[in-house]
Amino acid sequence: MINNLTRWDDTIVAIATPPGIGAIGVIRLSGKEAFQVIARLFPSKDLEGIQTHSLVIGFLKEDGIDIDEVVISLFRSPKSYTGENVIEISCHGSPYVQQRIVEACLRKGARLAKPGEFTQRAFLNGKLDLTQAEAVADLIASNTNASQRTALHNLRGGFSIVLKELRENLIQFAALIELELDFSQEDLEFADRSKFYALVENAGTTIQALLASFQLGNVIKNGVTVAIVGKPNAGKSTLLNTLLNENRAIVSDIAGTTRDTIEELINIDGILFRLIDTAGIHDNSNDVIELLGMEKSREKIEASDAVIYIFDVNKETAAELSSAAILISEKNPHSLLVGNKIDVFSEMDQPVNKFPGHDILFISATHNMHIDLLKQRLVSKVSRGIINTENTIITNARHYEALTEVYKSLTDIKNGLDNHIPADLLALDIRRCLHYISEITGDITNDTVLDFIFSKFCIGK
Repeated sequence: MINNLTRWDDTIVAIATPPGIGAIGVIRLSGKEAFQVIARLFPSKDLEGIQTHSLVIGFLKEDGIDIDEVVISLFRSPKSYTGENVIEISCHGSPYVQQRIVEACLRKGARLAKPGEFTQRAFLNGKLDLTQAEAVADLIASNTNASQRTALHNLRGGFSIVLKELRENLIQFAALIELELDFSQEDLEFADRSKFYALVENAGTTIQALLASFQLGNVIKNGVTVAIVGKPNAGKSTLLNTLLNENRAIVSDIAGTTRDTIEELINIDGILFRLIDTAGIHDNSNDVIELLGMEKSREKIEASDAVIYIFDVNKETAAELSSAAILISEKNPHSLLVGNKIDVFSEMDQPVNKFPGHDILFISATHNMHIDLLKQRLVSKVSRGIINTENTIITNARHYEALTEVYKSLTDIKNGLDNHIPADLLALDIRRCLHYISEITGDITNDTVLDFIFSKFCIGK
């Protein structure tokens, strides 16, 4: 049950398309007076007699003055996104025209919508649960194939189905255990403890898998920060340019050319990587600016999700590589050793023989050799080779925190069944588990939580 919430019955309006000039702009209204508000501006046709999910073309007018020729889409309650009467006005994409239409709607009785208020009304009217509503925001913000598919999966109810099934099963057993409390003096058991134990054990496995998916979910949603580090002239900037397929960083034979960090984004197999080209690290500099750049490089090693240590196979010794590998792994365990410039390797044998005992990927950044293999290694490093967005993946920190409490409650229930604790204590653990499940789906929530969630939405959604 939703606590402390008021179901608004006024009519809201907002521009639903991004700011700026475009071919078409969309203004959205929702509320019981949506049709009446537009009827006062649209004398071309009587909207009251038009069926839901219809399109009407004509001129919007205010006080007899034309505002724009528009297409009006009508959605009658409850068959609409919000569950209320909804009208969408497709007008010409002039920011001035769109603002004129909004102002006219305000003068005719509508109120300017708050951020996310349309989706919030959809949630309040039972069209979406809270996880689906949050998936709407994730879908709008998605910038890779993986983030888009994950958001769509949750919007379709993939995450909700798992939670609702668990909640319904727990409620059934909770009812039976509560019934036992009513007959406590007779010492009766209505709930089959063995079936309940199996349910809790299976549920624990499911929740544990969801919790484990959060790391991958965070990668899908927010991307991966990768620091490219190494000595001066190892090829860091050349590698960045090759990965991006553009000349983003200045490349020269002069040591210390890169003085500050350079950050760029690249999409590899549906995952967003934030590549950071850092200043070369070495011990022989008296240049204050270069020293500051190297300090930033060390900071990026620790702060990044992964590190590429690139070195010149012609200049680096096996001892130097071993020392660098130890130092990098101490600061960041997710590191790749990349040997560069194999196209000019001066030894007669293969470079792998020069650096025994290390897992090294040998490339030539200048000649684009093995760069695709490096990209595969990066993806494998952060996803462990498994990105199946058809399964439920947790991308939301709020969900992760609540699921952690659900798992703790399930563990307490399981321990209680093992120790044959009284029914009243078992019921407390079940109620706590149900509480946290309901917090995720929005069956239990409050205005403060909703305001926080929907304030992150854009106005008009």
